[in-house]
Amino acid sequence: MEVNIHEAKTQLSRLLKRVTAGEEITISRAGVPVAKLVAVEPTSGSRPMGMDAGKIWIADDFDAPDPDLEALFYAEIPDVSFSRKHDPRPTNGIPRKKVKKKA
Repeated sequence: MEVNIHEAKTQLSRLLKRVTAGEEITISRAGVPVAKLVAVEPTSGSRPMGMDAGKIWIADDFDAPDPDLEALFYAEIPDVSFSRKHDPRPTNGIPRKKVKKKA
């Protein structure tokens, strides 16, 4: 069956019913075929067991602790305090407002 684009847009539901029944529908623009509407076959949904056998390798010590990484977590961090004048937070070029101290 061949339909033009306008007809395909207005009767899409009906055309899809015909396609699920096994019919192929060609969509044309000014009499020139531009697309084909066909049914999609359902996938099985299951994959065969062992399809990736031999493709994956995991080291025996993959979960062993990394001393360098643990040193970062458990190392003592010095207590550093910054004065307002030397605050390391970025200002994006905007000067900070001076904070008035309450008496």
